[in-house]
Amino acid sequence: MQGFINLNKPLGWTSHDCVARVRRLLHLSRVGHGGTLDPAASGVLPIAVGKATRLLQFLPQDKAYRATIQFGITTTTDDLEGEIITSQPAAELSLEQIVPILEQFQGKIVQVPPKYSAIQVQGKRLYDLARAGTEIDVPERTVEVHKIEIIDWQAGDLPKLEVAIACGAGTYIRAIARDLGAVLGTGGTLAALTRTRSSGFEISASISLEELATKLEQNTFEPIPLTVAVKHLPSVKLPSPVARKWCLGQKIPYPEIPVDTTSNTCLRVEDEGDRFLGIGRFVETDDLRLLTPQIVFVQL
Repeated sequence: MQGFINLNKPLGWTSHDCVARVRRLLHLSRVGHGGTLDPAASGVLPIAVGKATRLLQFLPQDKAYRATIQFGITTTTDDLEGEIITSQPAAELSLEQIVPILEQFQGKIVQVPPKYSAIQVQGKRLYDLARAGTEIDVPERTVEVHKIEIIDWQAGDLPKLEVAIACGAGTYIRAIARDLGAVLGTGGTLAALTRTRSSGFEISASISLEELATKLEQNTFEPIPLTVAVKHLPSVKLPSPVARKWCLGQKIPYPEIPVDTTSNTCLRVEDEGDRFLGIGRFVETDDLRLLTPQIVFVQL
């Protein structure tokens, strides 16, 4: 079996927990996931099964979230899972104050990731260092936030703002909640988080672990085909004799240039019957453009 599962990760589960559960359900050891999701978050967790694990690195990187930010509180983890550092009423805060500030958090922005995160510093995970009480300067990173859209506002002593956020890989929503609260002078933390899109998979088409188990019992489960997961990549088609050579690991001349491709562009390689053969890249020589195999899925 090979393909993908658009899993809706439940609250309280780690991404590793979900992979382990899928392994037991499918009786397969070769299972992986794309884009770690915190235990306190739910939503889309792409699961790769069988040889599809080799494609995880080629999936789209953009993600989308539905987040609830609570003002008046700061915590050690930048969400409600951590210990409260400060708590103060923020009843005077209004939505009109927040709207113009949100512009600062869109586009390319610089973030300091939460101290409790999976980023490695000096060969160790930040959350391991934090739990050990080790003080360390967390390095800044540049991330991209495409859009923040306000969904709901709840006024009160500890007001809440619900937003939809579309962003690039590596963006920490907890850091946005923390930094927005800091700019407003009230403090802020992440109260709830659901990932609504990841690696090209949407939450509207996701399934739960329970639904997966039921489909397997009823013998109705079909993994998402490989071609669906890599449909965003530019494609090249090879005639049968040439496709056979490429699938054997040979670099082949390919003078045609697909739109918006460079030597570093990943390509979806297919035969004339639209069968997915694997992932390739172009290599430039002095007088030739060669299509080189990166991952081959079919032996012709």
